[in-house]
Amino acid sequence: MSGAAFGTGTPTGACPCGSLLAYAVCCGPLLDGERPAATAEALMRSRYTAFSLGDEAYLVRTWHPRTRPDRIGLDQGVRWTGLDVRRSERGEPDDEDGVVEFVASWTDVDGSTGRLHEVSRFTRRAGRWVYLDGELR
Repeated sequence: MSGAAFGTGTPTGACPCGSLLAYAVCCGPLLDGERPAATAEALMRSRYTAFSLGDEAYLVRTWHPRTRPDRIGLDQGVRWTGLDVRRSERGEPDDEDGVVEFVASWTDVDGSTGRLHEVSRFTRRAGRWVYLDGELR
């Protein structure tokens, strides 16, 4: 699965999050503010998409203010190339918290590759899912 190149604008085909849905019906409406994420996993997928598109404003909006850094500092030399959701616990529409474990793959401008393996925690704030924090594996 290939992700969108960093900062290349709005995808016209499949969503970078790997859901097999079109961006316009998957993460696009979340990033555009048309609707909030219904589940913690949907928020995690949309945040991956925001990273792949370089949408720092969305990442700030969906990060709990208590744990959010002052600046996210996206690395423009990284191209996110794939997302594998390993598991989700809770995080459904009626839950107040949730956990999503994922592995995100990347390629750097020098051709090196890597993987980010994280167990992320999400919570509700004012009725909307937000990223709380994560533990790298």
